[in-house]
Amino acid sequence: MSGVQPRSTNSEVCGGSSLQVDHPALRERAGMHLYRQRMNIQLYHAAQVLGQGRTHFHPENAPLFRFLIRTVLKATGLYRWGYRNACDIRICENCVTLRRLPDSFIGFRILHLSDLHLDLDRGITDAMIQALQGVQCDICVITGDFRGETWGDSQATIVEMERLRAQIDAPVYAVLGNHDFLELTSPLEKMGVSVLLNEHRVISHPDGDVYLAGLDDPHFYATDNLEKTLEGVAHDATTILLSHTAEPYRQICAAGVDLLLCGHTHGGQICLPGGVSLMHNAYHPRAFTRGAWGYKTLVGYTSPGTGACLVPVRYFCPPEVTMHILHRR
Repeated sequence: MSGVQPRSTNSEVCGGSSLQVDHPALRERAGMHLYRQRMNIQLYHAAQVLGQGRTHFHPENAPLFRFLIRTVLKATGLYRWGYRNACDIRICENCVTLRRLPDSFIGFRILHLSDLHLDLDRGITDAMIQALQGVQCDICVITGDFRGETWGDSQATIVEMERLRAQIDAPVYAVLGNHDFLELTSPLEKMGVSVLLNEHRVISHPDGDVYLAGLDDPHFYATDNLEKTLEGVAHDATTILLSHTAEPYRQICAAGVDLLLCGHTHGGQICLPGGVSLMHNAYHPRAFTRGAWGYKTLVGYTSPGTGACLVPVRYFCPPEVTMHILHRR
């Protein structure tokens, strides 16, 4: 990786912390190997247009590409319509039927947010806050991409996330996405968001437990470690896994996970009529791009995203806050 220079000499990410500063607590949680891998990629590759990651092309890091999209949409008169769509955040219910759910978890409500990209447009954040007014859930999960940019300072994201967190009256769990630096973990946890770095938590009820696990980003940083994530999980327990992307779905199914909640694709964000996505930027079946899907014994749901990326517009792919309601087969 030598010879590749950071995009900016300013390596601040969270209120003055530097990529070149060691973070012992995060290093211990992530493990030395994955910690070094992530920090190295953050420093040398996070701003690249071509190269790192599963899909090798990262349009969010190409200012000219972003400028061209915005210019064409404004020239054709489509920009305002797309922006209104991006602010029209819908709450959708998804009934999830699992095969071994304890009785006390029947009807359990999981609020699912994904791909917030909070530093892209304050108006969309306002729309998220409005959509969450009065929403009741047992827990909330966020499947990555708090940030819009992939490099530079994260302070704007932290400020907007504090506003959003104040609207959620429930425990919040999250994983990091391909836009997120590892250093976001500390400020998120200070505001009451439990970040799962290849870790799991136990949600206990009197008649049984459900394990909630979270993978670090499999798409860009490739720092997911499923074995570490599920270490200590009872083999016959209901397991819900958070991942930014569905790309490791085969391994996740083989590990006996019951439910996978993810995002990353934005459902295409800019789609043809009927919701036909032009691209989904992930290596998995196109059927996994948006909404509910299944693979053998694995139940999955890919959020079309709550925010927007590159430009704050959406076409034929509305943004979504999802309420998953658990049932037993």
